[in-house]
Amino acid sequence: MDEAAAGPDGARPAGARARDGGAGRAGDAARFEDALADPLIAAVRAARGYGGLVYLCSRDRRSLVLTVVTGVPRSLLKAWWRVPVGGALPMAEAYRAGESLWLPDERATMVRFPQFTAALPYSFASVHQPVRVGGETVGVLVVLWPAARGPEDGEAAGAALRAARRDMEERLARRPDAAAGAPGVTYDAEPVSVRFPTPVARAVRVGLIEWDLDSGLCSVDDEALAVLGLRRADFGGALADIESRVSPDDLHELRASRQDALASGQVRARHFRVLDESAQGDEVRYRPVELWGHLVRGGAGSEHLLVAALVDAAGGVTAAEAAERLPDGLFSLDQDGRGIYANRRCAELLGCEREQLLGRYPWDVITWLRDPAYEDRYRAAMLSQEPVSFLVRHPADGWLGFVLYPGVHGLTGRVFPAGPPTGDEPVRTAAAGVVPGTAVGAPPPEPIAAPRAGALYHVVQMASALTEAVTVKDVCRAVSEQLLPAFGADQLALYTVRDGRMYLLWESGYPEGFLVPFEGVGLDTRLPGVHALTTRLPLFFESPEDLSGAYPGIALDRMSAWSFLPLVASGHPVGSCILGWGARHRFTPDERSALTALSGLVAQALERARLYDAESAVARGLQEGLLPHRLPVIEGLRTTGRYLPGTQGMAIGGDWYDVIRTGRGVALVIGDVEGHSVGAAAVMGQLRSAVHAFAASERPPQEVITHTNRLLAELDADTCATCCYVELDPGSGRALVVRAGHPPPLLRHPDGRAETLDLAGGVMLGVQPDAVYPVTALTLEPGSVLVLYTDGLVEHPGSDIEAGIQEVHRCLAQTPTDSVEHLADQLIRAARRTPDRPDDVALLLTAYGRPPAAGPPGVPPSG
Repeated sequence: MDEAAAGPDGARPAGARARDGGAGRAGDAARFEDALADPLIAAVRAARGYGGLVYLCSRDRRSLVLTVVTGVPRSLLKAWWRVPVGGALPMAEAYRAGESLWLPDERATMVRFPQFTAALPYSFASVHQPVRVGGETVGVLVVLWPAARGPEDGEAAGAALRAARRDMEERLARRPDAAAGAPGVTYDAEPVSVRFPTPVARAVRVGLIEWDLDSGLCSVDDEALAVLGLRRADFGGALADIESRVSPDDLHELRASRQDALASGQVRARHFRVLDESAQGDEVRYRPVELWGHLVRGGAGSEHLLVAALVDAAGGVTAAEAAERLPDGLFSLDQDGRGIYANRRCAELLGCEREQLLGRYPWDVITWLRDPAYEDRYRAAMLSQEPVSFLVRHPADGWLGFVLYPGVHGLTGRVFPAGPPTGDEPVRTAAAGVVPGTAVGAPPPEPIAAPRAGALYHVVQMASALTEAVTVKDVCRAVSEQLLPAFGADQLALYTVRDGRMYLLWESGYPEGFLVPFEGVGLDTRLPGVHALTTRLPLFFESPEDLSGAYPGIALDRMSAWSFLPLVASGHPVGSCILGWGARHRFTPDERSALTALSGLVAQALERARLYDAESAVARGLQEGLLPHRLPVIEGLRTTGRYLPGTQGMAIGGDWYDVIRTGRGVALVIGDVEGHSVGAAAVMGQLRSAVHAFAASERPPQEVITHTNRLLAELDADTCATCCYVELDPGSGRALVVRAGHPPPLLRHPDGRAETLDLAGGVMLGVQPDAVYPVTALTLEPGSVLVLYTDGLVEHPGSDIEAGIQEVHRCLAQTPTDSVEHLADQLIRAARRTPDRPDDVALLLTAYGRPPAAGPPGVPPSG
C-alpha cells in the first residue's frame, strides 16, 4: 500500500537508465493534471459516479499510463498504473478499438476481462471512452459507479460523459505537445491524485481575543463578536460583557481559563457554551465554543496578557464527544487507508493506543490484522462504494465484527464485540480487549461476509498476467509490474542460468552499477541468489543484520529486507528472482507460501518464453533469408518494397514480395501465407521459389498461378495462401494481372487520383488443386504508381477494411511520387505506429515512366 514502493517506470531492462520525469513535468503550465483534472471531475459528477481515471499513451506507444485519478486511492490501482496497449484489459480494448466500452457489473467484467477481474475482483460498474486529439486516439477516460446504482446501459453512461470528454479533448489539443510535428500527447510519469470536491461544510469561525488578566479588560475582533453574538456597540471591553453571553452552567470554565494561563502560560481547549442568536421567540439555545491561548507580556501597565482564539465548535468538537460516548469503536481512514480518527472504545477493542493508529495503516499496526484478506475488505469497500462487513478473531479468543462505510474521500468503520461464526464453539467473554459485561454473543446488525483468501490472490493475479506474456522480455516486465506492487517491494532482479553462470535478465530499483559485480558469477559462488537456486529453497532475510550474518561481507545497498527465490521449471534450474524491501519486513507464512508458489509460475513462464524466443530467432533468420535483399534495377520502372512483422505472437509471417525479370518483361508479385510461425515462413519460401522458377521459364501469368496453386495443394502443408501476380511490359505499360484471393491492387494516376482496381480473381492458393484463375489486362500511363500490398496494411483492429483502403487512397493522393522510397515510408507509417498489429505487412510499389516534374495541384514536389 505504501506509494513509495516501485512505480510504473521502475521496470527497465538491465543496463538501461531510469527515465526522466516524463511528460507533464517540465513546469506548472505543462502539467497534464492542469488539463485533465477539471474535466475528469466534471465527468464523474455528470455521470453520478464515484471515481474517475485518465490513461494516456506512453511515448513508445506500447503502454497506457494512468495519468490522473480521482475518487479512488491510486495505491489500490498500482498494478494498473501502466498497462500494455495490446493487453486483454478494458481500457486497452477501448483504446485499440476507438470505441466506448461499458461494463455494468463484476460478472460482465469477468466474462470479458478475466485478468482484470483477477486483480480487482470487486463489484463496480465502469465505462471506458477513448480520448482523441487531432483524429488520433491518445488515451482513455474511465468513470466508475457502484454496480447497484450505475446506469442501465452503456449509451446512457456515454451520453453523461460526452460534454466533459469534449472539454478534455479540447484542453489537450491546446497543449504545445499536441501541435503538428510534436511527439504528441504522451505520458510516462506517475499518476497524479486529484481530490474529488466535498460538499460545502459549515464554515468554522475563529475570533481573536486579547484579555488583560490583571485588569479584566478585553479586546476582541469582529469574528469573536460574531461567535459571541455581540454587536460592536454593545461591547464595552470588559470581561463581564463576555460573561453575559456564556451559559451560567459554564461560567466556571471561562473563569478557570484565567487560572490555566497564570499557572501554565497557556489555555488548551476550555469548552463553554454561548447564547445562540438564531433561536426563535423566547427559546434559549446555546452553541459550544472553545478557547485556546498563550500568555504574553503586555504593554505598559499589563504584566499578564492572554492572546487567545475563540473557536465556534458546533461541528467537530460535539461530534467527537458524541463518538466517545458510543459503546462501539469508531474509526476513520483516509482515502489511502491510513487512520485519521479513532475513538477511545476503538483503541480498547483493538488493544492499542490511539496515537499508534493515526497516520498509519491498521494492518501495519495491529499484527493480527496483517492477513491480506482484511486489507482486501478495505479495497472492496473503496472500489465498490458499498458497505462491507466481516469477522476477525482476536488473539485472546474473542471475535470482533467490523463494518466499513466507504466514501470517495475515505471510509468510516465500526468495530464491536461479536459472536463466533455459525458452527464455531462459543467464545470466552473475557477476551483481551473486550470489556466484560458487553453482549459478546450478540450478532452484528449486518450480515458478515467471509473474507477472501489473501496471499492466494496474488498468485491468481500473477498467473493471469503470465498467460499473456510471450517473450522473455514480456515475462520480465509482467513479473516486475505484478510482484513489486503486490508485495510492496522496492527492488527486483531476475537472473538466468547459462553455461553454469548467472546472468542478469531484468532489474528494477537498484542503484546504477550495483549489480555489475554479480554478473556472470558461477554456481559455486557464496551468494544467497546462487544458494537459493542450487539448494532449490527460498531464502528470506527480514533485516540487514540477518543477511550480513548469513553472508559476511556481502555488498548491501539501501534495502532492509530480501527474498531470494529459486526459479525451477520441471526440475530444471532456470534462474533466481530477488526482491528487496526498503524497510524491515516480516514475512508471514502466507506471504512466504505465495512467493514460493509465484517463483514456480515465473520459472515456467521464463522457460516457455526462452523456447519461444529461440524458435522466433530461427524463424526470423529464415524469413530474412527468404525475402529479397534488393530488387533488380529495370529501365523505365522504379520499384521498392517494405516488410513489417506483426506485434502479436511470433514477430514473423508468411507475407512476401518479389520483382522478377522474365523474357516477356517483368513480374511483380506479392503473396500472403496463412499463419505466423516457422511453418508459415517455410511455405512462403517454397512459394516464392516456385513463382520465381515458373516466371523465369516465361510461362504466362495464368499458368504461373495455376502451377503454384497445384504445387501448394500437393505439398499437403495444411495451409493456404493469397497472391497477386502482375506481368508488366516496361516499354508499353501494358500489364496482365492474376489474383488468387488477394486484395485488389491500388493505382495512383499521374494527376494524383487514387483508385482500387476492380479485377477478377480466383480462390486462394492450395484450396482447389484444379482451380482456374482469370487474367485481366490493363495499361499503365507514364507517371502512374501501382501499389501491391497484403491485408495487414489496410486492416486495423476495430475498423472496416474499406476504411483502411480509403486511408491509403488519401495518402497516395497527397504524397509526391518523385521518390517511391518516401511514398512507401508514408504508406507504411500508420501501420508502423500501431502498437497492436495482429498481422504482418508487405508492400511493393512500382512507378511507371519518368517521375513527374511536380506533384498534383496543391502538393509541392519532394525535395
